[in-house]
Amino acid sequence: MAKSDKKKLSKDERLNALGSVRRAKSALPKQKPEKPKSTGVAAPKFAELPGFKEIRLQKAAADLLQIKNPFFRAHDGRAGATTQIDGETYLNFSSYDYLGLNGHRKVQEAAKAAVDHYGISASASRVVAGERVIHTDLEQLIAQMHGVESSVAFVSGHATNVTSIGQLMQPEDLIVHDSYIHNSIVTGAKLSGAVRQSFPHNNLDALENILELRAHKHPRTLIVVEGVYSMDGDFPDLPRLVEIKKKYGAWLMIDEAHSIGILGKTGRGIAEHFQIDPTEVDIWMGTFSKTLAGCGGYIAGCSDLVDYLKLTASGFVFSVGIAPPIAAAVCEAVRLMKAEPHRVEAVQSNGKYFLDKAQAAGLDTGVSQGCAVVPIMVGDSLKATVLAARLLDRGLNALPIIYPAVPEKSARLRFFITSEHTEAQLDQAIELISDEISNYDSNPVSIQQVMSA
Repeated sequence: MAKSDKKKLSKDERLNALGSVRRAKSALPKQKPEKPKSTGVAAPKFAELPGFKEIRLQKAAADLLQIKNPFFRAHDGRAGATTQIDGETYLNFSSYDYLGLNGHRKVQEAAKAAVDHYGISASASRVVAGERVIHTDLEQLIAQMHGVESSVAFVSGHATNVTSIGQLMQPEDLIVHDSYIHNSIVTGAKLSGAVRQSFPHNNLDALENILELRAHKHPRTLIVVEGVYSMDGDFPDLPRLVEIKKKYGAWLMIDEAHSIGILGKTGRGIAEHFQIDPTEVDIWMGTFSKTLAGCGGYIAGCSDLVDYLKLTASGFVFSVGIAPPIAAAVCEAVRLMKAEPHRVEAVQSNGKYFLDKAQAAGLDTGVSQGCAVVPIMVGDSLKATVLAARLLDRGLNALPIIYPAVPEKSARLRFFITSEHTEAQLDQAIELISDEISNYDSNPVSIQQVMSA
């Protein structure tokens, strides 16, 4: 085949030709990239979330009745047996500083000294760089208080239950809890994926029936109850619970958030109250935000339990360590509870006094046993909210507990009794409550009545 007769271009000619092509290409009109086609679907609105409409309706009803929101009231300073709101002094029954340690001089001094020594924050998860000597001191004191081998402190009481139960229990396990149990325990049970069933409040026959039918079908079973129920002021039969848990080979967990400081001769909780060996209970849980004048929570028990949670519980491993000033304050509160037993005696005496006086006045105190938490049952949520507003007008601060926190027909005013209240203050409270309930019952309020006015 003959070779091509085409003349080869020189290097300069090739470069000039390439430049001409590039200039011609750049002269072409530029095409804009196509915009992605809109699907026309708007993002969901937060106002469409479940329960939002009910919240708006409750606010509208309160506005119609000219009732200020009873929740999120800002106190001017420390809230004790009395408190200041907007510069006015009120009798206060809405704080669970059961032994009055939140304002104790030694507790405050311990926190201030810890600020000077450690700063404010632990600044890291304890697993990596947030461990401080005060954390070890705190956990030793909590273990000693409960009479068990070890304990671990968390930055949140709610998260303590969520993360511990969520880690300990597996999808093939069974969790059985009192129907009045705290939200944190239910949330932890859901997180674990375990089978969950409740039994009627303090009905241990029903608990045993559930275990007889189901416990043998699961590798692990956890029974969860509270030491004192924060909405009702009663407590379970611990000796019977220990018998049941042994019979069915279950773990027993007691949430002592509201029972430390108010049950037992020295305030060490429900085991001391019933004179039960605390090692008979597998898992002790408690919080620092009630009697112990701090914030956070803990799990106490055998060393294997604590070691496991310290290395696996996400709420501990992946969370900053408890703030050193809080840890120091709690340490001092634990020591003071032991050193000043008159505080425990006073809160127990005041609780019984208030309960007896309320019942003598014909007030419905539900199932309360007078251990620092006493509800005044009033029925519907509207009545509870109106009564709380009227009592505030007369110098008494007690919050309404309404639906959905409790069933609709179980609304109440909840009273936290402390060692700092005087009998005169308790008498005054009973008088005001009785007076306002009588006034309301003689002229009930309804939304329909207000709207038609």
